[in-house]
Amino acid sequence: MSSRRLMNRLYYFTIEDEGMLAEAFARIDAENYAITYKVVGTEDVFVTTTETKDALDRRDVPYNLLAEEDASRFALLHTPLSKEELGEFEDPLKCLGLAHRAIAMACVGVNGESDLGFDLSDQGAKQYTYFTAPAGHTFIWRLFFSKAQAEDFLEKMTAGDKEVMAWAEAIPLESASELKSFH
Repeated sequence: MSSRRLMNRLYYFTIEDEGMLAEAFARIDAENYAITYKVVGTEDVFVTTTETKDALDRRDVPYNLLAEEDASRFALLHTPLSKEELGEFEDPLKCLGLAHRAIAMACVGVNGESDLGFDLSDQGAKQYTYFTAPAGHTFIWRLFFSKAQAEDFLEKMTAGDKEVMAWAEAIPLESASELKSFH
């Protein structure tokens, strides 16, 4: 992964032919971690990291930049294991959350744990996503679309752990309505 930038940006874009992304990704150097996600509820809007955007630019892949988001406005709450295995993947994780139009995510477990204890019914499952670390663990993430939702969920999940509740209270955005519009 490339060195940290002082102000990381995440980018919303469209591309005429999605096949061009697959072709471009196949040509991107192994030292670059290229990732992009389709934004849920759209037909052709994607979100990506600065590293991926730069790699696409170097390969002259034509796309239409719609908007950019300040990565520091998206909050991530790690477990010790997710921090260890995914510390280098903060921006790809934030892209994953933005693709769901969330404002924050909290790691709530690892795939394979016997009982995560969460509502995974049709509607409940839409509040979760996953990200697989290169080390092989697949981490389960709870998506939050408002600060109040994060505070409520984490209060119950952690029995009011002060450190976790301070994280929730410090989420930069109040709700997903404050995310950049790309229309």
